[in-house]
Amino acid sequence: MENQETPEQLTPLLRGDKVFRVRRQRPRRRLRIAPDIPGVFRFLRQIAHETPLIPLMFVLIGLWLLSSWGVYLAERGANEQINSYGYALWWTFTAMQTQGANSPGPITAPGMIIGSIWSIFSTIAFFGVIIATLYAYFMLPKRRPSRELIGALQYNLEQLENLSVEELEVLRDTTVRIVDTQIRDLKEKA
Repeated sequence: MENQETPEQLTPLLRGDKVFRVRRQRPRRRLRIAPDIPGVFRFLRQIAHETPLIPLMFVLIGLWLLSSWGVYLAERGANEQINSYGYALWWTFTAMQTQGANSPGPITAPGMIIGSIWSIFSTIAFFGVIIATLYAYFMLPKRRPSRELIGALQYNLEQLENLSVEELEVLRDTTVRIVDTQIRDLKEKA
């Protein structure tokens, strides 16, 4: 009785757990973490679909193009360093990353105003988009719990040939219990 292994319980996956799959090596029963490249892309696609990342990035890119155009128009005749729209794009991009501490920068008053507003706003917006996306993905309540269930089942079904008999029984029992609960809930609503 002491040497007998107890079956592992089917634990729900946390969001993002499918990026690093824990794989078992049967002979030694040792765990190792192996990166799952398709899982990384599924994870990024899930973030893109469930959060406002894509629209916010388009807004940020649009504002970057607009402020670059403004800096170019303000500096075009007066500043020989910012003599093309491409250089204005480069300056506004580096200003976003260095808080405007890159030289040479705008020298005219309108160029300095546009550049400083862009420098402050873009840094706040860039990191705000990242923080808001991560918060929305990890902290907000899950909108579709069925997706979580499907993801956990899909993960276990992909590992089907690596599962032991006990693990397969736990998977079967868990699936039957969840489906029975869903059927009961639907009957109660009707």
